[in-house]
Amino acid sequence: MIPRHLMIAVGILLLAVLGMGIYAARMRGRAAQTAPTTSDTRPLAPPVSGPTEQVTLYVAVDDTGTLRVQQASIPLPSTRQQRAESILRTLLEIYLSRNSSHPLGPGADIHAVYLVSPGLAVIDLNSAFANGHRSGVLEEELTVTSMIQTLAVNLPDIVHVKILVDGHDRETLAGHADLSGVYDVSAVAQVTAQMQ
Repeated sequence: MIPRHLMIAVGILLLAVLGMGIYAARMRGRAAQTAPTTSDTRPLAPPVSGPTEQVTLYVAVDDTGTLRVQQASIPLPSTRQQRAESILRTLLEIYLSRNSSHPLGPGADIHAVYLVSPGLAVIDLNSAFANGHRSGVLEEELTVTSMIQTLAVNLPDIVHVKILVDGHDRETLAGHADLSGVYDVSAVAQVTAQMQ
């Protein structure tokens, strides 16, 4: 026969276990209700006004290591600088989409594109673009080449492109693609032809 005080102790312990299980289930339910939802961290571009025009985009495809030509109809503003920014932001929207063939890190954006005479374009990327970029020779070169070729095809008077990060020089994009110099558009066009 089991002593009475032992049965009482076991009964109290069972009630405590049951109570803790109910308490844990309620806390789990509250945590699920108040859990933060993942939000879209893509930058919000200002609305673009202007007539819709056909632009040519050079979209990187990581699986094949190539650039694919893609047409897009987008509204373009009248000034050349704003046109350049809209075109590159359209390219970034493709890269930031869910099933992108060349994904970029969350929050990647372009601060501005400055068109400097004669024929020099300066692309100013944000730090999230560079810091969140995947490291690798092919991935980085595809990004740089696709941006330069897209810009050059749609604004044919550009002959050189410089890439900055947060308005400052940076040696590489994510460890490989050289950003310290100025890119020659005709040399990039030759590389692009090989990547198609």
